[in-house]
Amino acid sequence: MKKNFLKYIGIAVIISTSLTACKKSLDLTPTNATTADQVYSTPAGYKQSLAKIYSAYALTGSGGSASSDLGGIDAGTSDFLRLYWSVQEWSTDEAVCAWNDTDVPDFHNLSWGSNNSILRGLYFRSLYQITVANAFIRESSDDAIASRGFTGTDATNIRNYRAEARFLRAYQYWVLMDLFGNPPFVDETTPIGKYIPERITRAKLFAYIESELKAIETTLVAPKQNEYGRADQAADWALQARMYLNAETYLGAGTNRYTDAITYANKVINSGYTLQSSYAKLFLADNNVGNTETILSINYDGINSQNYGATTYIINASLNAGMNPTLYGVPNGGWGGNRSTSNLPLTFGNYSTTADKRAMFVGTNTNITNINDFTQGVAVVKFKNINSDGSTPYAINGSATNTSSGGVYASTDFPLFRLAEMYLICAEAALRGGTGSSITPLAAVNTLRTRAYGNATGNLSSVNLTDILNERTRELYWEGFRRTDLIRYGLFTSSTYLWPYKGGVQNGRGVDAYRNLFPIPNTDLVNNSNLVQNPGY
Repeated sequence: MKKNFLKYIGIAVIISTSLTACKKSLDLTPTNATTADQVYSTPAGYKQSLAKIYSAYALTGSGGSASSDLGGIDAGTSDFLRLYWSVQEWSTDEAVCAWNDTDVPDFHNLSWGSNNSILRGLYFRSLYQITVANAFIRESSDDAIASRGFTGTDATNIRNYRAEARFLRAYQYWVLMDLFGNPPFVDETTPIGKYIPERITRAKLFAYIESELKAIETTLVAPKQNEYGRADQAADWALQARMYLNAETYLGAGTNRYTDAITYANKVINSGYTLQSSYAKLFLADNNVGNTETILSINYDGINSQNYGATTYIINASLNAGMNPTLYGVPNGGWGGNRSTSNLPLTFGNYSTTADKRAMFVGTNTNITNINDFTQGVAVVKFKNINSDGSTPYAINGSATNTSSGGVYASTDFPLFRLAEMYLICAEAALRGGTGSSITPLAAVNTLRTRAYGNATGNLSSVNLTDILNERTRELYWEGFRRTDLIRYGLFTSSTYLWPYKGGVQNGRGVDAYRNLFPIPNTDLVNNSNLVQNPGY
């Protein structure tokens, strides 16, 4: 397989797939053929079980169907990345979708409600992944390690695995904190069975995530020393830096942590990761090879981890038949779904002639008058399912038919954290008053622009906060940052900054500020009396 760690994802792991049990008695004999004691009886079993947690990011079901993980949600749309990317991008100026499927237009219009199926899917996907992590953390406690007789290197490795599971859980709690604010809370100490989870407030969840990341910081493997696609200390620092940059969003005005954001972004910058020489290669099918910049990715394999989410979705939905999908590595693809509003490409100025290599767009019709017409708006072709030498993964006899993966499924990995973001965090946090940066805001921005232009011709002579936001757009577009960025800048719901169809009108309009948070899904409110709906819904 293309990604070594993916070979472990087939293991059967004993997990709880819901946060509340239907059984009245906990005194039950497992019906699974494999028990926890069998699964965790060897170091290899622990590693295979850890792979289950990682695979929950890339796949849609334990047994090949989404219904086994998320009851009632279509397998094609229940992949974590597809859900997360959609709510973070569709709700902004960076992406608009031509499909008129149920609940999709709500995001363009900023009119979603508590019964939105896409929000419900993401909410329960994150909770499911937390539940999977909890099961592993429970079985890898020091007492469990000792009781199973593991010592020396084996015990150390299992503790490292546990730290990774805690990181992945912390990441999903960050997703819930950022999008939903005040979700239910469960950890490895939560009783298994009929239990109604308590609600945790955003401020308390922030403190919990922070404490978890600090607690595992020294147990995680050193930067660049783990297998590709697995969390290391730099991933831990990167999540802390991101969280501290947004602290005022999570904790309220006047509670900034900009100096802490700089401290942890600096740790990553000085950890040994370096910018990839080619920006475009970061988003190709062989981006796992020689990648010096991506700190943590979700790994995909077009043959062994097929689903209609992930980068398969990002690539196919950004094309139509008239664009010749073969050029992008999916000859049978081209779904005619996602493209950008005019705001994104015009951030590059004349995007069709700019020397900035990050501008990856097709088309000149920036004006959208019919939101369901994919040919209106500019297509984004940043992600591709082709290798850096121009070949197509798994092509048959060197042709581009790609029949082994159906001509649709992509092998392009998606970066959750990469070094470029840390430069931008340092720059923004310093301009907002943080101290201690090892690089000036101007130098940080120009480091990225030098890579983008291939030389210093695109470098700036000064920068302000607006310049940083625009640079984040140019560097990080379609990577799931935009909603969070616009909220931090006070631009997401306000009338200060508009884009086509913001608020449901062609020229855009401001909406109520309560939409800076998504609603807790109504289905969970009905089932859990401890939860409280976010204001406005």
